[in-house]
Amino acid sequence: MLRQAVQSSNLKSVGYDYQQNLLEIEFISGGIYQYSSVPKDMYSGLMDAPSHGKFFARFIKDRFPTKRVR
Repeated sequence: MLRQAVQSSNLKSVGYDYQQNLLEIEFISGGIYQYSSVPKDMYSGLMDAPSHGKFFARFIKDRFPTKRVR
């Protein structure tokens, strides 16, 4: 999945698959995780947020099924 680099102290890049509603996040620490069943508007909110890390922690982390990719 193609990811877009983001300015964040915690997140390095973010990608989204519109057909599968699958969000993929690469963290500064090197881990890559996929979050399933993430609505499009949640992805848009993450990308538009003034703080990607705070948005992720508040609205995505521990709220969607998660799979570690790397």
